[in-house]
Amino acid sequence: MNSSTNTSTTPNPRDQNYAKWAPAESASEFDSDPRAKQFAADYPIRPVPGEGQTDTATICDTPTAGFDELWKAIEPETRTRGNDVHLPVSTAYAERLCAAYPQADRELVIVTIMLHDTGWAHVDESRIISEGFAGDWRKAGIRYEHEREGCLVARRVLPELGYSDDFIDRVCEIIDGHDTRPVAFSLEDALVRDADRLWRFDRAGIALSSSWFGMDMATYTDRLKYEIVPELITAPAVAMAQEDLARHQALLRTEVIR
Repeated sequence: MNSSTNTSTTPNPRDQNYAKWAPAESASEFDSDPRAKQFAADYPIRPVPGEGQTDTATICDTPTAGFDELWKAIEPETRTRGNDVHLPVSTAYAERLCAAYPQADRELVIVTIMLHDTGWAHVDESRIISEGFAGDWRKAGIRYEHEREGCLVARRVLPELGYSDDFIDRVCEIIDGHDTRPVAFSLEDALVRDADRLWRFDRAGIALSSSWFGMDMATYTDRLKYEIVPELITAPAVAMAQEDLARHQALLRTEVIR
């Protein structure tokens, strides 16, 4: 696997005066999962080049459409942790990523991203911010809990909508580990992971996420640039993130309000 990073930007020392987030696992973790090892062999260039159109305009230009029955089925789960913003915005990014990768199973990606964080509605809400967004948050126990609960939501709502057991298993395979599994194991898994991160670069995601982490906008957008962009798996996601970040740093005047 090509181990080059996704961005060559050198951090300005002024922008680095904060405690770093716990890093994501290294690419060597591919060797510990045969599925991930095969995915790395199938897509050796990182970030993975797109084969279709990459749309870097504001995500507001392309809201989601369809899947109305599934949206209605998970309405109770959208009332926790900003899911009524996070899930539709992430889904809009997922649709763009699917356009960039026409070989991906679009329905699997869209259904999974819609469901991936529904488990937050079924964990102790008082622990979501205190544990899920503090310290070594990537490995917080509550993140494992919300993944398991998300799979239970998928297994409850999808059969009634006519989805097969095999399809539901594939959805749950991605949900169970989307935050805590160190590496992606398929193209669809990678697109879900990237869409889940991309929402942070929209102004709504910046506003919500920065408050969860207790950060000002300048610090939070610095972290997006230096720590989250390099984690993105696909080249279209990198392009979308960089365009969004430039737009919203300019809008929020983070170069002077810091």
